[in-house]
Amino acid sequence: MSYTFTEDTSVLYRWIRDEVELESTIKRGKRGIAARRVQEWLSLNGFSLVIDGDYGRVTEMTVAEFQHYNGLNETGEVNDATWRVFVRRMMDVLRRPNEVPDRFDAAMLKAAERHLAVHPRETGGQNMGPWVRLYMKGNEGHSWPWCAGFTTFLMEQASEITGKNMPMEGSFSCDWLAANAKAKGTLVPEHGAGPNTVPPGSLFLVRRTSTDWTHTGLVVEAGRDLFKTIEGNTNDEGSREGYEVCARRRGYGSKDFIIFPE
Repeated sequence: MSYTFTEDTSVLYRWIRDEVELESTIKRGKRGIAARRVQEWLSLNGFSLVIDGDYGRVTEMTVAEFQHYNGLNETGEVNDATWRVFVRRMMDVLRRPNEVPDRFDAAMLKAAERHLAVHPRETGGQNMGPWVRLYMKGNEGHSWPWCAGFTTFLMEQASEITGKNMPMEGSFSCDWLAANAKAKGTLVPEHGAGPNTVPPGSLFLVRRTSTDWTHTGLVVEAGRDLFKTIEGNTNDEGSREGYEVCARRRGYGSKDFIIFPE
């Protein structure tokens, strides 16, 4: 099973396929996760409505509006053509790129830039929606903060496109990532961090105590006084409980770093 595909999505992990494949037409009267996915994708594509898992008249009319806007037949039902437009941004980040960097950290950065370009975000509540489930192996909800899941997903994709082994096991836990990097000797502490020691494609960890890290993301560029990032589950406050993948700038205070030596 795979985190990327070239032509056939059947190679993808089951929880990824659940987000991008349509089993059958979804229409008015449908209830449950299928109806909810339609509502989620409508919202993510700018046609916001209540996400309640009930494909009623409002959902039907919103689907028809979406179809009209995208030059599709205005049936109010979600068929293959409509579904493909719903999920095209997710498909973009799952499709294996033609140009493959040699270095693992460079491949990490390339993958992160592709995700950032389509602006993944939550919908339907805290830590909810198709993008959260993608990064968290089908899990979602209050107990599933997804910043480490996002960076782990990038690591898995980088491993596949470069053909290199994962330099460390991924995790949904920032603490576990830090402990694993410490054991491997790849954790760079704050006092040793800078442009000469933290290459693009490394990970940063927000440190609360010497044994507790609360947030993680990818380093895009490290400067003398600040570094640029791409990170998930954050917002304009830089919180660990945000709602999107975004780019930002951060200072080095209370940060440690994980590097991926070749």
